[in-house]
Amino acid sequence: MYAEWIFQPGISWSNLVNYVPVAATIVTTLLSLVLARATLRYVDAADKGLKLAREQFDREWSPELHVRLERVSTTDAKIIVTNLGKTSVLLQLLQLRQISHATPFERYFLNEPVVGGTTWTEHVGERLVGVTGEDFEGTLSASVTFYASGRMFRSDWFRFKVQICDGKFFQIEPITMPAHRVHVLETETHGKFRLDLVQDVAIQNQDDGE
Repeated sequence: MYAEWIFQPGISWSNLVNYVPVAATIVTTLLSLVLARATLRYVDAADKGLKLAREQFDREWSPELHVRLERVSTTDAKIIVTNLGKTSVLLQLLQLRQISHATPFERYFLNEPVVGGTTWTEHVGERLVGVTGEDFEGTLSASVTFYASGRMFRSDWFRFKVQICDGKFFQIEPITMPAHRVHVLETETHGKFRLDLVQDVAIQNQDDGE
């Protein structure tokens, strides 16, 4: 009965011919779905690879400074700025302040290049005494503003435990490491720059004029 149904002229063969495009469409759809899924997996893997490569590039080439205050003797101290990144930077401003105050007490304008992996050192004993006074025991913080890759950055505030008696340095020890990376201070919008440094300088000039 089955064989007779298959070989019936004009009925069975015509039905089979009509089913061929349907079967081909189903097979093509399934293959398209498989290829689309494979393509999505490839794109996802490529995106993850690009993200990892970008993170590695940012870690290697993003500017990062380490600031350290160090006791040289009872009458002097120095600041050591280390460029931890590969990009060269140009130091612009050193700020020193007591942790109990909101605004910097000392601004030291610089123009010192620091190549990646090198350090810059400056004696700041008199400046520290000017910030703290001849008798002080507490926390002092330091931050550096600098140019790198055409933009201005500011490091985090590095904190130090300082003890000064009668103008003599007895202790300068780091307390904690900063939890944040450098902050971008300069952005360009329609050819104009917004600088936190400019605001600090303007406030300082206003205070000096008064």
